[in-house]
Amino acid sequence: MDEARIAVVVEDEDDIRALLTAVLEQAGFDVHGAANATHGLELVRAHNPLVTTLDVNMPGMDGFEAAKRIRAESSTYIVMLSARTEEIDALQGLEAGADDYIAKPFRPRELRARIDAMLRRPRQHASTTAAASSGAATTKTDDSSVVHEHRGLVLNESTRVVTRDGDDLELTRSEFDILADLLASGRRVRSKSELALMLRGENSTGVEYVSESDARAIEVHVANLRRKLGESPADPRWIETVRGVGYRLTHPEPSPS
Repeated sequence: MDEARIAVVVEDEDDIRALLTAVLEQAGFDVHGAANATHGLELVRAHNPLVTTLDVNMPGMDGFEAAKRIRAESSTYIVMLSARTEEIDALQGLEAGADDYIAKPFRPRELRARIDAMLRRPRQHASTTAAASSGAATTKTDDSSVVHEHRGLVLNESTRVVTRDGDDLELTRSEFDILADLLASGRRVRSKSELALMLRGENSTGVEYVSESDARAIEVHVANLRRKLGESPADPRWIETVRGVGYRLTHPEPSPS
């Protein structure tokens, strides 16, 4: 399902806001800018952007709080930008609902590449036969939507809707993509590096560089996903941790005798 290329830039420094606007316009976006988080929230509500960039250090409401409020009502890709480069700041941004965190000063080419990577994430995963035989039941509906079902969890790749025991779940785009990838992979372990590359829109060839912070970001996304699913890592219903490696789907429920 194609989405309008609309972006919202929330940045209190005029020159940086102008630079971000220029980079996104060159990428084909219709850009709306805000100098503070309150105005930024209004723009997100009004325009339903595909991408939103958020500065962390703003007067009044900071970027972390703004990300939480935006995420409560929008599935926009959130990219946080900050001069604060400590890993704890990046993790706090991801926990607030951001999809990516970029340190200032940033290179315009890097920002463009990171956004392009998010937008080209694969929406079709493993084949129906492979997924069904390894855990989740995967089917195609009459309108060609790919739907995964596992232990009361239903994910529709086309509509990007997830339900748990019939109740809708509000996931970030990154959380949705990780869950879709795990459901399609079934009992095959997906390493943190593989999941990080998937979120970057890249395929693993064994030579890509994935940093410790990238791996830690996957841990944060999975922890947030589990919290929303309402499951415990110690007794998982859907996602198992394979220590030192990554994650995989739990065994399917046994068929009633």
